[in-house]
Amino acid sequence: MHRMVYARSWRKLIICILITLKVNGLYVQITYIKSSVAKGAVCLDGSPPAYHLDKGFGSGINNWLVHIEGGGWCTNVTTCLFRKNTHLGSSKKMVTEIAFSGILSNNKQFNPDFYNWNRIKVRYCDGASFTGDLEKVDPVTNLHYRGARIWLAVIEDLLKKGMKNAEYALLSGCSAGGLASILHCDSFHALLSIGTKVKCLADAGYFVNLKEISGREHIKSYFNDVVTTHGSVKNLPTYCTSTMKPSMCFFPQYIVHGIRTPLFLLNAAYDSWQIRNILVPGVADPHGYWLSCKLDIKNCSSIQLQTMQGFRMEFLSALLGQRSSSRGMFINSCYAHCQSEMQETWLQDDSPVLDNTPIAKAVGDWYYDRRSFQKIDCPYPCDKSCHNHVFGHN
Repeated sequence: MHRMVYARSWRKLIICILITLKVNGLYVQITYIKSSVAKGAVCLDGSPPAYHLDKGFGSGINNWLVHIEGGGWCTNVTTCLFRKNTHLGSSKKMVTEIAFSGILSNNKQFNPDFYNWNRIKVRYCDGASFTGDLEKVDPVTNLHYRGARIWLAVIEDLLKKGMKNAEYALLSGCSAGGLASILHCDSFHALLSIGTKVKCLADAGYFVNLKEISGREHIKSYFNDVVTTHGSVKNLPTYCTSTMKPSMCFFPQYIVHGIRTPLFLLNAAYDSWQIRNILVPGVADPHGYWLSCKLDIKNCSSIQLQTMQGFRMEFLSALLGQRSSSRGMFINSCYAHCQSEMQETWLQDDSPVLDNTPIAKAVGDWYYDRRSFQKIDCPYPCDKSCHNHVFGHN
């Protein structure tokens, strides 16, 4: 009897928790764009693209925040085939509900400037930051390289749902999604009404072109494979592709000067993904001398930190050559990657700050023209507000 009462109590508690989560809007259902399949706007496996939408309310009912999911890229048939069987290549593999937090939160306390906007998370399932578009589909692999079509299908669907009447709009994204928010910033602006206030935010999307520790140009070759495999050239800025090799136009440092829409760059100067995959990819460290350092910056030797300080200087050099009065900038000295999606880094009591300003306030002030914000942190380890990533051995 006591066990039955105990079990019922637990069930009631779980139900209450689930109801609370639903009421607070923390979990948002998926929307599949099934109509896009006929247009060939599909994920790698041919399934329909998808997004999650939490509708705006009150004063934010005509404001739209479109946030693009990250998740790297696939560079050839082998890596794209692997990706095809994951949520990053198939909407069939995506969870049907996801949590909205940080810049997507519906809580005014934790997201004061965007909490009541229409907030959308666009799921990422093409493997090329929504730039690919090859008509031919190999019958053996059934791989569809159609990222650019997905992008248009998503935006067209949102326009039909009310975004055509947007008064304010912000395109944002994290990692590969942050790169997508840079690449599609002006086209997003162009698809909205003339009177809409449009800006873009790239979180951890400023990938730089530099040599890895052994002196090889690993990331340049990697991006070349992405652009070639997906047929991305037609969807990269022509002002860049007309003067440079198309794959170079996948690097923000060569294209941001031509972006007309106001853009905010949020990035860690010691971006953990770039340190682990551009500066010290596995092929450049076959004996694993850097493994412990890449897992936790506190484990880095003085020589390794010196190398990372060199990375920071190259990163800043690639960044500062592209300054603009309309541009926002929050470059902290953290070992991190993506800081807008997680509540602990976007806005809470111990969030990262620059000039005593948390990321959410810096972005909000810049968006609403309350204050310009272009701040760069002092070198590691000066910033005690960082939430540095610590990785597991796996």
